[in-house]
Amino acid sequence: MFTGEQTDLIVFFNQNKETLVQEWENAIVVNQGDPYKMKIRENGEALLNVLFSMHLKSKQELLEILEKLAIEVSEERVLADINIGDFVYNVNLGRTILYSNLGKSGISWSDMQEAINMVNFCFDKFLYFAVSHFSEAKNKIIEEKTLFIDSTHQDRLTLLGQMTSSFIHEFRNPLTSVQGFIQLLKGDFPNMRYLDIISSELDQLNFRISQFLLLSKKELIGKEKVHFQLNQLIDEVLNFLYPSILDSKVKIIKNLRDDFTLNGYADEIRQVFINIVFNAIDVLNHHEVANPTIEINSSIDPNGKIKISISNNGPIIPAELQKTIFEPFFTTKKLGTGLGLFVCNEIIEKHKGDLTCDSVLDKTTFSIYLPMI
Repeated sequence: MFTGEQTDLIVFFNQNKETLVQEWENAIVVNQGDPYKMKIRENGEALLNVLFSMHLKSKQELLEILEKLAIEVSEERVLADINIGDFVYNVNLGRTILYSNLGKSGISWSDMQEAINMVNFCFDKFLYFAVSHFSEAKNKIIEEKTLFIDSTHQDRLTLLGQMTSSFIHEFRNPLTSVQGFIQLLKGDFPNMRYLDIISSELDQLNFRISQFLLLSKKELIGKEKVHFQLNQLIDEVLNFLYPSILDSKVKIIKNLRDDFTLNGYADEIRQVFINIVFNAIDVLNHHEVANPTIEINSSIDPNGKIKISISNNGPIIPAELQKTIFEPFFTTKKLGTGLGLFVCNEIIEKHKGDLTCDSVLDKTTFSIYLPMI
């Protein structure tokens, strides 16, 4: 309980409330875009009213009143989207103004100590309740926005998958016919120029549309996993990309261990290698790197998985981008779809493996981990 003189201090503050509120209002930081700026004075008066009546209430009653007021004010602060630091600063200004007027009360320090402790108690609890609720409300907003973004991403992928699945299945029929007629032409006119180039371009086109087929989450009817040799597959990829390698003057260094046998969808794993190697060629070509080089290594990692590393000496990928390059629709290319590495990651995960990226100065490495059979 307060003594008579301590109660006199509260009475003094109460009698000078208008002056204290005005002084507080003049000192606070106010964002002109704050939709609740006209309520700041009202909120300040409400807090002072609690303080000036605290000698009439128990601590439990004070806590309940302070928590209710703090939640109401923090809700406004969340909707106003203000800096929480400004809010804490403004509240503590009120405490400072009360202290600066203590000398005018005429009460001795020893008598006012308990009253000051109660003022601190009220301010501290009010800030605790307000900041805690503010943080919880902000986190809830962030979670809701994240869920919305994730849902939007998923909706886009689902729609794209449905569109591409329908388009590709219809597109492949005439493409297969054209490829068949090319083979017939080769048989009838073995010396006809450009047939090999046309056939190669059709293979590239078939490969590109196969990427989008994966987005549908459907697999071709009758498609089965097979055993295939890793080194042979890598050689096929390099032969397939040879025109691009030659045109970009990229040096290929292979350091492959004794051949590994893999089990899975060979065409999909081939697609992963083509994507990663072609991306490396594209980066080296566009950044005009001196002595452009791509290294392909295979080994057994400490966990007993087959590790295939594809490195290039192009520019570093910033650390913040290394975390997002496997996400759908992320791309740094002007005309990129942002699906290449996402598809690669989907394929490797389907094969119970992992795909990682590590980038330092002058060396970026994509590592593929696949289980041994």
